[in-house]
Amino acid sequence: MAHLSRSRAPKNWPIKRKETKWTARPNSGAHPTYRCITSTLMVKEMLHYASTTREVRYILNSKSIFVNKKPVSDSHLGIGFMDIIEIPESKEVYRMTINKDGKFELIELKKDLENLKPSKIIGKKILKGKKIQLNLIDSRNLLVDKDVYKTGDTVVLDISKSSIHDHLKLEKGCEVFLLGGKHMGAYGKVTEIIQEKNLNEDRVLVKTKDSQFETLKKYVFVIENKFIEK
Repeated sequence: MAHLSRSRAPKNWPIKRKETKWTARPNSGAHPTYRCITSTLMVKEMLHYASTTREVRYILNSKSIFVNKKPVSDSHLGIGFMDIIEIPESKEVYRMTINKDGKFELIELKKDLENLKPSKIIGKKILKGKKIQLNLIDSRNLLVDKDVYKTGDTVVLDISKSSIHDHLKLEKGCEVFLLGGKHMGAYGKVTEIIQEKNLNEDRVLVKTKDSQFETLKKYVFVIENKFIEK
């Protein structure tokens, strides 16, 4: 189904719930529905470049907007956390983030960050020839030679070169952003990682400027402040 009831749309979408009945549903792809927003909504509600879906399609068909260095033509493309949006004609570059209210938000990028995209490692596989495959949160798969990466760590990709620029470890004292749970949108430091030996999920203690709380390990995204600051 190409549309989704606005009343049932993910809470992190920056839309008016009662303005109209339907909104565009993201196509399956790099991000699940609850963790992305469509290119249509981004162009209309966030960039304010169009007021109708027809205008959005005209803009996208003219290849005026790029996401992660690729032109976007699909009006239902799902755009998620840390994706990089470029408008070459106006030389605007943004990163998709989540604000303190848990809503998707675009922030302008500085020159030295325009090609850098942090992505969380959500799985690993050992392939033939002892090659290691990293499975990332945005559906990318990377082959690496050294087994120095762990599930939960973040790799900072240079998307202009398709290479790893940096490696951020999930460890005590690291900086993290919350992608889920009741603290979604919060940013702080890990004070403790609690690894469970039974069927319960691993947990993490996080300290922010205002509070300290416990959350599930799967919700934390290791990141440096420079990638989310406005």
